[in-house]
Amino acid sequence: MKRFSTQEKSWMMYDWANSAYSVIITTAVFPLYYKAAATSAGVSASDSTAYLGYTIAIATFILAMLGPILGTIADYEGLKKKFFTFFFSLGVVFTAILAFIPGDQWLLLLIMYTVAAVGSAGANVFYDAFIVDVTTEERMNRISARGFGLGYIGSTIPFIISIAIIVLAQNELIPIATTTASKIAFLITAVWWGIFSIPLLRNVKQIYFIKREAKPVVNSFKRLGKTMKEIKKYRALFLFLLAYFFYIDGVGTVISMSTAYGTDLGITSTNLLIILFVTQVVAAPFALLYGRLAEKFTGKKMLYVGIIVYIIVCIYAYFLETTLDFWILAMLVASSQGGIQALSRSYFAKLVPKEHSNEFFGFYNIFGKFASIMGPLLVAVTAQVTGNSNSGVFSLVFLFIIGIIILAFVPEPEDEKVAA
Repeated sequence: MKRFSTQEKSWMMYDWANSAYSVIITTAVFPLYYKAAATSAGVSASDSTAYLGYTIAIATFILAMLGPILGTIADYEGLKKKFFTFFFSLGVVFTAILAFIPGDQWLLLLIMYTVAAVGSAGANVFYDAFIVDVTTEERMNRISARGFGLGYIGSTIPFIISIAIIVLAQNELIPIATTTASKIAFLITAVWWGIFSIPLLRNVKQIYFIKREAKPVVNSFKRLGKTMKEIKKYRALFLFLLAYFFYIDGVGTVISMSTAYGTDLGITSTNLLIILFVTQVVAAPFALLYGRLAEKFTGKKMLYVGIIVYIIVCIYAYFLETTLDFWILAMLVASSQGGIQALSRSYFAKLVPKEHSNEFFGFYNIFGKFASIMGPLLVAVTAQVTGNSNSGVFSLVFLFIIGIIILAFVPEPEDEKVAA
């Protein structure tokens, strides 16, 4: 870490902070907690998985609508940090609120989860856009990958603490119920997220911006409209976004619904939590490896590798039967999950005009979020129609195939060509 500037380290630490939410709320503890609440209320396994998919779709739709508009306004001097702080605070507060919702109120849990998800995803729009302010284009692949690597490492600490409390409660080694242990995990997530976001709040500043002017909201809409009209001017950028729309859909869906999918296969909650923990540990060095290999082979080639791995994951998921199969699947995901997200972020950052980074990362968000609507819906509908969760995951393979085909037509940034 000594090789990185204060701004770079502070920016990367937000991945360390926010990853607790990603693993405990999005992937591990909350889905299990919600599934148990829904089951106790008489909701079938396939229906509860479908409702979670619909909830994720609603949350992402809300932010997809807001992303480009808020991003365009945030390009004005001094506003990027304010928008980040608002959404970050929203996510932290509503994550903590999850701890105070009665365990049998599965619908209320989904509503509070929706608000927390909007806060988390909203903060990430402006966090991702800050990459142009903290480092150079030549260092973006490494910085972005290092951020994801730190995120995977950092997430294991609150995850271990949370799982230890839950396991102790399940085995009656401490005098609290399992539901109470899960609620403590939600509070741990909120506290971890809040404390380790302080370096970014203190040290990262908006360097590239547009000077403030009269009627900023009106002018922001005008700039947004102008960008849409001049879309041909940014052909490479929007072609990449189209590819990203499809392949990141599958990535996000696998992350957000893996626990519910494992539960439907009959894998115990204890095994699921152990698998998810190991996945986080294994994903950290692979995220760093993707960053280093991108410097040697270019980011685009490594994105191809990541997408191909996910195609294999979707095909393998169709034949999944045992806990061992789920272990193999999880390790395949761990090998590429962080790398494909990190390189997508840095690849896009190299293509955007820096002074309009928020506006374009707003589009990055809207493409990613609309994709995240389609993926969970595809899994949910397929699972309900076939009555088989395996078929739902297999359906995602088509999204990865479309994504890799479109990516082949995206021109590489200048520094990527030099690196090649």
